[in-house]
Amino acid sequence: MDSNFWLELAGLAGLLFCSAFFAGSETALTAVSRARMHTLENDGNARARLVNKLRERKDSLIGTLLFGNTMVNILSGALATSVLIKFFGEAGVIYASIGMTVLVLVFAEVLPKTYALTNPDRFALFLARPVAVAVALFSPITYAVTKIVEGIFLIFGVRPHVNAEEHEEELRGAIQLFKETMDVEEDQERGAMLRSIMELEEVKVEEIMVHRKSVRMVNADLPSARIIEEVLHSSFTRLPVWRESPDNIIGVIHTKLLLNEMFRCGGDISKVNIKNAMMEPWFIPESTTLFDQLQAFRRRREHFSMMVDEYGALMGVVTLEDILEEIVGEISDEHDVAVTGVRPQTDGSYIIDGKVTIRDLNRELDWGLPDEEYSTVAGLILFESQRIPNVGQTYTFFDVRFEILKKQKNQISLIRVTPLPKESAGEGQRAEA
Repeated sequence: MDSNFWLELAGLAGLLFCSAFFAGSETALTAVSRARMHTLENDGNARARLVNKLRERKDSLIGTLLFGNTMVNILSGALATSVLIKFFGEAGVIYASIGMTVLVLVFAEVLPKTYALTNPDRFALFLARPVAVAVALFSPITYAVTKIVEGIFLIFGVRPHVNAEEHEEELRGAIQLFKETMDVEEDQERGAMLRSIMELEEVKVEEIMVHRKSVRMVNADLPSARIIEEVLHSSFTRLPVWRESPDNIIGVIHTKLLLNEMFRCGGDISKVNIKNAMMEPWFIPESTTLFDQLQAFRRRREHFSMMVDEYGALMGVVTLEDILEEIVGEISDEHDVAVTGVRPQTDGSYIIDGKVTIRDLNRELDWGLPDEEYSTVAGLILFESQRIPNVGQTYTFFDVRFEILKKQKNQISLIRVTPLPKESAGEGQRAEA
């Protein structure tokens, strides 16, 4: 074999290496974690900064890598055909096609792309500088190709653009994947918290409010001593004050302001002016999202608000703690009353208070009951059954059986809830006994 053969063989190996470089770079730089690169850049990593710059001009990056990969693959095929024709004549074309297909597939495509997929961040950082050089060298060609492609898109009425919602969905998917794949309970809880943060803009305050029936309120017409007694026997630091009607809220008593007023009066309860212990009431509409309300709490530096419907009637109260509990889970302190309203039974069922919210139930038991049209378990039964049930009646909705155990007038107060086994699930969404 003459020296030309070895030169041609070395050239073929070099072209395969270049093909692997372009293929691996394309996979690594498209699969790299944007969040990870952003963090590294903020920490002063120069290669991460270069990766982010390359990704900002994705059209030039992809054009360069595809152009380089296509060019070296064509050259390697032509070179292999030329070499094998010398040895096998016309049959060398067939041998070159088969041989180069195997070599390119294994060593220039599958191998580098597989490694890039399993180690995208590390591979992208390693290849950032040579890829940047290639982009600079081929920029005139890729610019021309990009303009041609844009012209073709324009002819067919296609306008490529980046959709911000796609990035949000990608983040949601990453959080859900993190939550599902983590075995450690703490990691799963972090995933649940991240998902809850993403959902703040989708949840309305009416879904987490404390209903007015469960709100401790004070009648302003009571004597001062009686009002102070009610405040002291309450586990809350803020209590709405009403006059004439519970819908007519005139203020909110704060225990700290009440203590200041009592101190000013020298401990003489008869001299206490309740108005000096009250704050202005803050009313919010039921359509407010948790994200907007959280920002409003921060701006106003307040922790307590009252939700009203479109007619101005009081629906319930929303506190900063309620929103934080949507993110981190239940928060209890030394004054909280430990009443969850969910009592598991030995037969696998649950005795649940009707006022327990669907969101709390889904979060505590990992169920998937819908809560778009109602917020409580009792509301679910009323909405889906389209009637006021009697004690003893049983309904099946969403693969869960609901048995009415107790009522107070027309209000469902106690329910036995039983998840159905998988083999019987889906037999009927509205079975009644």
